[in-house]
Amino acid sequence: MNSRRLIDSAEINVAEDEILTPRHQKVPFSLPDIGQQEIDAVVECLRSGWLTTGSRCVAFEQDFTRFVGGDVESLAVSSCTAGLEIALAAFGIGEGDEVITSDFTFSATAMSIVHVGAKPVLADIDPSTLNIDIAKIESLITPRTKAIIPVHYAGLACDMTAIGDIARRHGLRVIEDAAHALPTTWNGRIIGNATSDASVFSFYATKTITTGEGGMITFADPAVAKRARTLRLHGIDRDIFARYSAAGSNSWGYEIVARGYKSNLTDIAAALGIVQLKRAWDFYKRRSALVDIYDAALAELPIVRPPRAPSGDVHASHLYAIRLNSDAAISRDAFIVGMAEAGVNCSVHFIPLHRHSYWRSSLGVSAGMFPHSQQAFEQLVTLPLFNSMTDSVQAYVIEAARRLLA
Repeated sequence: MNSRRLIDSAEINVAEDEILTPRHQKVPFSLPDIGQQEIDAVVECLRSGWLTTGSRCVAFEQDFTRFVGGDVESLAVSSCTAGLEIALAAFGIGEGDEVITSDFTFSATAMSIVHVGAKPVLADIDPSTLNIDIAKIESLITPRTKAIIPVHYAGLACDMTAIGDIARRHGLRVIEDAAHALPTTWNGRIIGNATSDASVFSFYATKTITTGEGGMITFADPAVAKRARTLRLHGIDRDIFARYSAAGSNSWGYEIVARGYKSNLTDIAAALGIVQLKRAWDFYKRRSALVDIYDAALAELPIVRPPRAPSGDVHASHLYAIRLNSDAAISRDAFIVGMAEAGVNCSVHFIPLHRHSYWRSSLGVSAGMFPHSQQAFEQLVTLPLFNSMTDSVQAYVIEAARRLLA
């Protein structure tokens, strides 16, 4: 069934020209855009007899390298979180080291640092972009600092030129959390095309392309990519596909050469990813069109609309996150409740790390250390945005927002 006409098969079925109303129960916050090509690719994989990491995973990696267009190596992994951990470990970052990242991110960014034994050091954000505040980074660097993980919030690129300059001056690695950033660009270069030492993408169900769960790392250095490939599957010195498909008396042999992870992507997921990647630019065009409509329709409301990419660059438009002004007639929380009552599911991206008890206790952080992150959190609402959103569904979301805010 075409997802452009299906919002929730259990509850609503909206024709292309029908205006959604509360009787249809809900507008989902996000919905994967899965068509017959994806279904056929997965079924073909299921019938092939090879389901785990194999030839489709290799093909997906090769396709991704071509997509970003750089002289990089791509490594498919089970999630963006796993990719961040593997990238950190591949660069030798671990016990006693520090890694600077944004306070305004999902917990996985910082937790990946903890999982390799290092310590996250959190920076506040630029209130105009909601990306890491470049001016704060150098003041956080200590002799233990080994890397910076910038987060491209909502699909808007961080200033990779400035971050790269800081990293070179201090001998640091840069590993991009590019979970939102396909196909974002910076200075005309697509993120992942050697825009840093490593870029880590997410293919979670809500992302701009999806494999259900999954991710990809691109490495600028082939030697580091080789180490990461070993780390991806238990530290084994040979890929599983090579071990089970090679001829010879010792085709079964392998050696554990590193403290590795269980983070490989399955061929089932890769089959889905291969098709999704072919549609990525079409997805981007649709999401960009939806953002243009939101921007125009909400322009007169008491909100801050999401920032645009610099001229000539691409914003992946993963999220459409508005901020309610202090003079809005309704609070952020009341707005979300009102939208839910109208049948529209919204969200908040993100609850900053300093607001979580684990990070407060383990890092000794508090709201006063991150005033811009705290303020953004108090004002933010993320409206529904997905590739298959119809014009009529979006019109209903806009009308619901206008009723509450006008």
